[in-house]
Amino acid sequence: MTTEHQVPDYVWSAVQDAPVHELFPGIRQRPLWSGNNGATAQVLEMDPNTCWQGIDVHEPGPEEVFVVSGVFNDGDRDYPAGSFIHAPAGSSHVPQTTTGCTLFVFYPEG
Repeated sequence: MTTEHQVPDYVWSAVQDAPVHELFPGIRQRPLWSGNNGATAQVLEMDPNTCWQGIDVHEPGPEEVFVVSGVFNDGDRDYPAGSFIHAPAGSSHVPQTTTGCTLFVFYPEG
């Protein structure tokens, strides 16, 4: 007896081809993927000495961040390239950087 497994079609994106949306001066978002359940993946580029305007609240679900390059600061501490951050639903921070940084950001629940 064999079991059939269906694999959904792969979806891929190239960061350099993703549309650029300026969220705030010096802070750009490049959407890479969005799922049917509201999940999204994106790259966030922050120029040196930029700061999110206001507080970034993680709703309705968590936020997961991988620091690709530079140093990211959440308002409390620095996270150098190679850092992974899991911010639970309902948590918040003020994204900022003095060096500039590139982040891969994933919202598993939208």
